[in-house]
Amino acid sequence: MQGKYLITTDNWFFAPDGKLYCAVWGEVEILEDSFLGIKTNRNASNWFAKIGSEDNHVIVAGCQIHYSVRCENKPYADETEDYSLECGEVKNYKRPTRIYIAN
Repeated sequence: MQGKYLITTDNWFFAPDGKLYCAVWGEVEILEDSFLGIKTNRNASNWFAKIGSEDNHVIVAGCQIHYSVRCENKPYADETEDYSLECGEVKNYKRPTRIYIAN
């Protein structure tokens, strides 16, 4: 797995900017569990994905990756339109992105 990917995680995570995200985009490098300095057992993830640059990256356990989409171009990460249903009425609004751009 090489190149830039949009990775959707099973759980929300805090990124270096202090915000919560459920996806990350950037250059991917697959790491074995030895990079932490410990050897994991069969009940833990034995590989990790480093997403981003050397200076700015997120490391996601392989077992937390839900989807992986090859995506060489940066995905749209500005405010996006969303909606909710309240008492049977559709409410449209804008919300911040849920994708962390790790460049």
